[in-house]
Amino acid sequence: MIVKTIFSGFGGQGVLMMGFTLAQAAMNAGYQVTFLPAYGAEVRGGTANCTVAVSDDEIASPIASEPDYVIVLNTPSLYTFQNRVAADGCLFINSSIIAVEPSRRDIRIFKIPASEIAEQTGNLRTVNTVMMGAFLKTTALIAPDVYLESLAEAMGSKKKSIIDVNRKAFAAGFKYLEEST
Repeated sequence: MIVKTIFSGFGGQGVLMMGFTLAQAAMNAGYQVTFLPAYGAEVRGGTANCTVAVSDDEIASPIASEPDYVIVLNTPSLYTFQNRVAADGCLFINSSIIAVEPSRRDIRIFKIPASEIAEQTGNLRTVNTVMMGAFLKTTALIAPDVYLESLAEAMGSKKKSIIDVNRKAFAAGFKYLEEST
């Protein structure tokens, strides 16, 4: 098994953190992993994306020309990456800020109002964690408890309240897809 995922959005939306925490969780679950970040020189506000490959075997290349999954947090990322998703793959869209419809008809599309859900959890900066909840609910790539442990590990010594609000955001994203499918 090999699963490749691209995470994309503006710098500052937590795009690289999404990829990093998925990679960390996959390693903690015993998988082989590659993490390939890419971002503009200005970072915050510029475009950012990363590719994560997860496999039970050695990974030959971290490049994902036809990823199984793409998560987009903004409209420019939708335009850039929707045509790269493999046929029968999945596209996850932050429908709170992306108003345009994807042009693909050969993929599954999940519209998650991640910004609205994050705001309801008490911290708009948890949009990325809401999307990870929805992503892992759909893919079952990593067990939620393994992911949440890895998220806390990645956050390190940050306040317990920040970790708690991210747990809440993850659960809300997970629950949203559970209720809408």
